[in-house]
Amino acid sequence: MSSPAEYYQSLPPITKAYGTACLMVTVACQIGLLHPELIGHAPEVTFWRFQVWRLITNFFFLGKFSINFGIRLLMIARYGVQLETGPFQRRTADFLWMMLFGALSLLVLSAIPFFESAFLGISLVFMLLYIWSREFPNATINLYGLLALKAFYLPWAMLCLDVIFGSPIVPDLLGIIAGHLYYFLTVLHPLAGGRNILKTPYFIQKIVARWRIGAPVNNAPQADRTSGVAFRGRSYRLNG
Repeated sequence: MSSPAEYYQSLPPITKAYGTACLMVTVACQIGLLHPELIGHAPEVTFWRFQVWRLITNFFFLGKFSINFGIRLLMIARYGVQLETGPFQRRTADFLWMMLFGALSLLVLSAIPFFESAFLGISLVFMLLYIWSREFPNATINLYGLLALKAFYLPWAMLCLDVIFGSPIVPDLLGIIAGHLYYFLTVLHPLAGGRNILKTPYFIQKIVARWRIGAPVNNAPQADRTSGVAFRGRSYRLNG
């Protein structure tokens, strides 16, 4: 059995960096070193006062310490890791681009009054969950020991549970929309005969290669995900 330090070191780079940033920022806010109002995204402050760091920092706050905070971290540790070490294995640049595209999509969606939100970290985590559910649609999930269901339906089940327990619906819904947009553009649309218009930009591949992030073949061409195992789904059973 590996120690917590060994487990942490074994995590893939992008998921580890994002999960660590979420934990550190949330802890800093919890103990009073950082105030959430200084990192939340508000267009009138972000753009008119040139506090552009808010476009990034708002994705690292997952709320105050609570059961929901723990669940979101576990979602990063499970679904983010399984994506980065599964369908995105040796494709670190593609995984990073997926995260960046999701963040940009959420920022645009949050400009719509109904979807307005100062913190989009929960939505980005939920986007990871949605894409994972499409890559592993046949996996069996035991939801809190109460219900067994296919992974394909997990995002909707989680959304319903959040609403039942009083959490707002908008963050989860935003994540589903952003995740479906990415999956549609990279898998469903090309499968229907269209072009993949969301290929990983070359400069992302160069950054990953230059900083030697992940596997040494990060600058390999983006894999075809419109056929094969990743699209058909897998039949792994996940306990928990």
